[in-house]
Amino acid sequence: MFTPFFNIGVADVIDILVVTVLLYTATAWLRQTRAAFVIRGIFILAAVYIIARYLDLQLTAWLFQGFFAIFLIIIVVIFQEELRQIFERIAVWSLTTKAARPLRSDAVDILVSTLADLAKEKIGALVVVEGRDPIDRHIMGGIELGGKISEPLLKSIFDPHSPGHDGAAIIENDRISRFAAHLPLSNDFQQLVNVGTRHGAALGLAELSDALCIAVSEERGTISVARNGRLRQVDNIQELGLLLRRFLQEKYPSSERRTFSLALVKENWVVKLVTFSLAVGLWYVLIPGSSTVEVTYKLPVRVQNVPADYHVEEVMPSQVNATFTGPRRAFYFFDPSKLKVTVDLSAAETGRKVLRLTEQNVQHPQDLTLQQLDPQTLRVSVRKVSREQTDKG
Repeated sequence: MFTPFFNIGVADVIDILVVTVLLYTATAWLRQTRAAFVIRGIFILAAVYIIARYLDLQLTAWLFQGFFAIFLIIIVVIFQEELRQIFERIAVWSLTTKAARPLRSDAVDILVSTLADLAKEKIGALVVVEGRDPIDRHIMGGIELGGKISEPLLKSIFDPHSPGHDGAAIIENDRISRFAAHLPLSNDFQQLVNVGTRHGAALGLAELSDALCIAVSEERGTISVARNGRLRQVDNIQELGLLLRRFLQEKYPSSERRTFSLALVKENWVVKLVTFSLAVGLWYVLIPGSSTVEVTYKLPVRVQNVPADYHVEEVMPSQVNATFTGPRRAFYFFDPSKLKVTVDLSAAETGRKVLRLTEQNVQHPQDLTLQQLDPQTLRVSVRKVSREQTDKG
């Protein structure tokens, strides 16, 4: 009955791919925030609505239609902080022209071994490795440095007798750009149980940017990493080095990693498949689904309210062709078997009668419009029966 995929063009393919990229980017980002639970709830509500439409639960579907009418307002209210961050990142990216230089391999080794020494000596430290997002707008204070990464420099910065040891050291473009910087504190108290202010600052910046923040606890001598709004403790320096190198490979991929490969497709393939399917579904419902189509069904004629002492001998024809028009998506969620043509014979008289059919005789969904009935008249033959015949019947 519907063949929208047979008419898909190049522009439609590009349209679907663009929406897939947008959905995948938004999904990957929202999964890293507390908004992920809300997104799951929205998908559950959408599934319930589709089931309600399919089962013709009219009251439930009506309530959900009212909910979706104010859906955009609800989204803005719930995700106001996340949306603000998205628009901030877009604005910053459009104004950023500097070329970034990732940490060299030897600098990574120096950073990891120095932090391990500080943890062993229970000396607190907070290091920020900048990603693609500029973080200047989130940082307060600090002393400009621009020094080369080295063990003596890092240990002097976080020496308990140093006036700036409580602040953060910012690593930018393979250099320690500043130290004694103050970072925004996180309000995610569930992740900040039994940890200090350094961890709160590390998590706070990780919630607002794509930076990798490393905190060393002076009370417990442990190392924790904050990234994408998540704080986790590492078990050893090997794990810390692995996390740091993965972060650098992701943010500053080499030319070989930039080329399209099967590995790129396999990475997060479940999320990519889901977002692609969702993009196709949205295109299917909103683009072909918004076009008006005309569909004809052959419906049986049913008589009702026949008096007890009357018998219907014949209804000709026993089926009529009903033609409906409506948006294509209106035909996705209803069962054609629920379409009915009924004739009320409560005022029946004996003999042959010609009855004219109107839209009132046809039961159909409200979002479909009855265009035509063929034929528009019925011949009904009714005879009166005796009480004995009625009792036998």
